[in-house]
Amino acid sequence: MLTLAIDTAASFCSACLWDDASERVVAEEERDIGRGHAEQLMQVVERVMRSGGCDYADLGCIAVAIGPGSFTGIRVGVASARGFGLALGIPVTGVTTLETLAADAAGDARGPITVTVKGGRGQFFMQDFDASGHPLADARAVDEAAADQAIPDSACLLVGNAAAEIAEKLVASGRKLPALIDRATGNIATVARLSARSSHAPVPLYLRGADAKPQEGFALARADAKGREAGR
Repeated sequence: MLTLAIDTAASFCSACLWDDASERVVAEEERDIGRGHAEQLMQVVERVMRSGGCDYADLGCIAVAIGPGSFTGIRVGVASARGFGLALGIPVTGVTTLETLAADAAGDARGPITVTVKGGRGQFFMQDFDASGHPLADARAVDEAAADQAIPDSACLLVGNAAAEIAEKLVASGRKLPALIDRATGNIATVARLSARSSHAPVPLYLRGADAKPQEGFALARADAKGREAGR
């Protein structure tokens, strides 16, 4: 089965064709565009499909990064993924940004991993994982000022674009400094790979304020009031 994975949750606009049987990338493209995901996502997807020599009818699943991250980017990616699922009649699976970062870092971890990314408005988004990248706790939003206090003493690796900032606070407070990997988003191929075991619905995960739970207030969801679309 072929999976099409898309990620617009951060500054990257990415797509990947993944062969589940062989567990390999057929084709992929990752572009750091900053903004403009709505205008560029379909172009990226089309190039990946052409490069992989595949038709949309060949797809068996859609995977999408559901956040946390950019509000606008997340909505673009999730709405597009659900649109593909509805049009093709195939399941759509969500994968979180934090899980993807943890999975990418698992090979370098000698112990528990804490993923922490910048959430804006004075907050960081954070989640703890074991050395294999499996969640130990739910994702959470924490205040930047107290973010270092939210890092478990057992953490051996900090991952994410807030890792360096938190590390400075750990040093200042005399705490043990874990190893660091500074990046905002995971590899698009990892989104595709993780989708096979993910149980997340294809709805945004924002983690901020009233949006602390995945939201279902989508035009695509409302348009299918008589039934649930593929992948839900």
